[in-house]
Amino acid sequence: MIAIIDYGMGNLRSVQKAFEKFCSDVVVSSSANDILKADKIILPGVGAFKVAMDELKKRRLVDPIKESIEKSKPFLGICLGLQLLFSESEEGGRAKGLDIIKGKVRRFKGQKGLKIPHMGWNRIKTKTKGERAKIFDGVEDGSYMYFVHSYYVEPKDKGVILCETAYGGNFASGICKGNLYGLQFHPEKSQSAGLKIVKNFVNLC
Repeated sequence: MIAIIDYGMGNLRSVQKAFEKFCSDVVVSSSANDILKADKIILPGVGAFKVAMDELKKRRLVDPIKESIEKSKPFLGICLGLQLLFSESEEGGRAKGLDIIKGKVRRFKGQKGLKIPHMGWNRIKTKTKGERAKIFDGVEDGSYMYFVHSYYVEPKDKGVILCETAYGGNFASGICKGNLYGLQFHPEKSQSAGLKIVKNFVNLC
């Protein structure tokens, strides 16, 4: 079973539909039991960092998320779901995150010609190969993915960076640590290349 965590934020239906193309057992749930029972877990999200953390705490989902990651279940954070894995965010005055990946979530700095939010299609450049990059199997390096965000992650350990994207400088658009993955872009909205990533995640052991 794949559990998509429902904490009241995010485009859950589009994520669900994408994963249902490759798996017949996908549930959208805010139940701690469903998360703990699931074989794979997805944390999606669109919106404000602090509000999202407050919702996870209110629904008592923080401990089940951490327990599942500690058990090395395949786990995927998408967009805000990636950012929530980090220690803290500049958004909302240094809001604390799940602190699973050490590092900060920072806002894009205003530059001439740089629109915020970063919205639309942009390329990903893989920073690692082999087993760690298996969710990119069959995805051509430099593929375009769909982004919508004003903040980006800055991991303390650069070794967790899976891919980068250029926008006023390079930022980490994907991370990997064991069976824990996070993507700043939306694979469910990224056409055939994004759906390959979805399929690869479904097929993870």
